[in-house]
Amino acid sequence: MALLLATTAASAQTTAKPAVPMAPSAPVEGADTTHLVFQRTPNGVRYAFRERGTGPLGVPGSRVAVRYTGFLPDGRAFDATQAWGSAFRFRVGRHEAIAGWDELMPLVPAGSRLRVLIPAALAYGAKGVRHPDDDSRFLIPPGTDLTFELQVMSVR
Repeated sequence: MALLLATTAASAQTTAKPAVPMAPSAPVEGADTTHLVFQRTPNGVRYAFRERGTGPLGVPGSRVAVRYTGFLPDGRAFDATQAWGSAFRFRVGRHEAIAGWDELMPLVPAGSRLRVLIPAALAYGAKGVRHPDDDSRFLIPPGTDLTFELQVMSVR
């Protein structure tokens, strides 16, 4: 179905270098983000490897565990696995995550870290996602393209 969205914040943990950034990193001169080379899937998912893993690819039916932070176009985070305290797990090609992730996983080896740009049609489309505490507001407005900082932890 849809990518699960956490709505409660977990207690903050301090680490030297988070595995998945909590904010999209803007290109900084001399930083690795200035050299991101985006590739495109047939349906328009754009992705750039920060680090390419060496593990297996997520073929349809594979069980994948990912850590991520999801961002709206204005840069605000709408969800992060860090808030849950564990990775998000789903089976590729079974509609247990947004369509853009199902399309992307067969191209990404386990152990990879990447930035992913998902068009609205492959995310939550014209429906969007209502705010869990206020049905008159949207957590993700209809027609919103999304950005993810993603780390593929395992593929089985």
